[in-house]
Amino acid sequence: MKFRQLLPILEWLPRYELSWLRLDLVAGITLAAYAVPVSLAYASLAGLPPQMGLYCYLLGGLGYVLFGSSRHLAIGPTSAISLLLGVSLMELVAGDQQRLATLASQTALLMAGVFALAWLFRLSVLVNFISESILTGFKAGAALVIATTQLPKLLGVRGGGDDFFERIWLLVQQVDSTHLLTLAVGLIAIGLLLAGARFLPGRPVPLVIVAFSLLAVWLFRLDQFGVKIVGEIPAGLPGLQWEAFQTSSISLSEGRQLFRLSCACFLLSYIESVSAARTFAIQHKYDVDSRQELLGLGAASLFAGLFQGYPIAGGLSQTAVNERAGARTQLSLVFASAAICCVLLFLTGLFRTLPDTILAAVVLVAVKGLIDLKELHHLWRASRLDFAAATVAFAGVLLMGVLDGVLIAVLASVLMLLARTSRPYVAILGRIPGTNRFSDIARHKSNEPLVGALAFRVQSSLLYFNVDHVLDTVRVHAKAQAGLRRVICDLSNVPYVDVAGARMLRRMHEEFTAWGVEFKIVEAHGPVRDVLRAEGLEELVGPLTRLASLVELLTSDDANRTT
Repeated sequence: MKFRQLLPILEWLPRYELSWLRLDLVAGITLAAYAVPVSLAYASLAGLPPQMGLYCYLLGGLGYVLFGSSRHLAIGPTSAISLLLGVSLMELVAGDQQRLATLASQTALLMAGVFALAWLFRLSVLVNFISESILTGFKAGAALVIATTQLPKLLGVRGGGDDFFERIWLLVQQVDSTHLLTLAVGLIAIGLLLAGARFLPGRPVPLVIVAFSLLAVWLFRLDQFGVKIVGEIPAGLPGLQWEAFQTSSISLSEGRQLFRLSCACFLLSYIESVSAARTFAIQHKYDVDSRQELLGLGAASLFAGLFQGYPIAGGLSQTAVNERAGARTQLSLVFASAAICCVLLFLTGLFRTLPDTILAAVVLVAVKGLIDLKELHHLWRASRLDFAAATVAFAGVLLMGVLDGVLIAVLASVLMLLARTSRPYVAILGRIPGTNRFSDIARHKSNEPLVGALAFRVQSSLLYFNVDHVLDTVRVHAKAQAGLRRVICDLSNVPYVDVAGARMLRRMHEEFTAWGVEFKIVEAHGPVRDVLRAEGLEELVGPLTRLASLVELLTSDDANRTT
């Protein structure tokens, strides 16, 4: 790979137009205005110090600018990764917040390593095997789990619990202790956030609401009436973590847990980021290199981990803010980082009295978009198998937790793929009336059944785990047809045949020959013909050439019958 291809910034920066500068500047400041309250909320969701969320936006975007291929993708903490990180690390730190922060940064570094390995071994293709249906169910489950962690802050109660159902049960028991003023502030914030999302899309509404809440706390002394506030946020820029990493000892079992967690974060980050990047690339008619994104996201994770951040991703909502604000290139992320740098240096004191219930409201409104009821309804109507897979992922997150829910989602994706390919559709062909063309008679009832012949077309590759299904299906139809003299296998829709597939066709030939029925193969592609010849099919069924066709065989059959 050429060096300029490795660093996309060397391609687009020399062609940068001065007229874009104002647009990228405005987009960057707008993105920072959106990112400040959201990053504080997501860091709180992960159980981390609030400034760590700002560090993620500050450094992650700079890393992505160097290697990323999307012009609009905005990099920062996301709700699903923040929750996954918090629930997975809490059991390792026993309440030690400093150790929690160190482990979170180490997870980001491990995730950067996973991204690098995935780029080196070209694993971007493998990640594509995780279906959107699975992600729909996973996101819905994660949204409910996230909600149970934020509802105690909204209600002003203690909360607690280690899993979804325990949190719900404890929350129900504590409802009588709801702090009404805290709840009122949170509900007002939720109402304003929802209204802003509907009537002012792409605007930094969360920052405006945060500003109003700070003003309300100052005017009405809400903190003195029991409304919990964030407290001090350290000012200044993050430093390198070398000393913290050197003094942090990790056991072998903890190392395995961190690596497992980093792999789960990698999956979530890459899938969510590439999905968001492709959405806006299609809209603006440019290409996103899915393999290059591994480097871009890996660099973002590396920068975040080195400078006191935690695992990050390119989220759809923050990318939408960046795009709607007019971003033309990745330079908007540099301006966003500069704006957040100013916040860290000069403005952290303003957020000291920010109510926790406001951060809970920001998270709850943000995760609302993870529950896509329209998509779930569409899956139910379009494909029950996809809906079942989404349901498995949804239930896995609620029952097993977010980390195991990610693994269950991956397993469900693989099982769904195997289920589809293990029972390929076998079309029994009939003649389209008045033509010499043939199509599936089950889908087109007007097709004319073939007399004395059975023609079938397999709609997938023939592989070791699906050949029995194909053989059994053809047997059933052959036994049901009276006066059968010829069976024709149309391989025009079969891109690949393995040895087991070729041997199944050989067995099919032997069985039909024993019945006194002729067996022929037509329309096989070149690579398929090579495998069939290697298994000796050509000596049994006749020449396997690109000229042999279904129409030719059936037309000659009709002519012989007429004669």
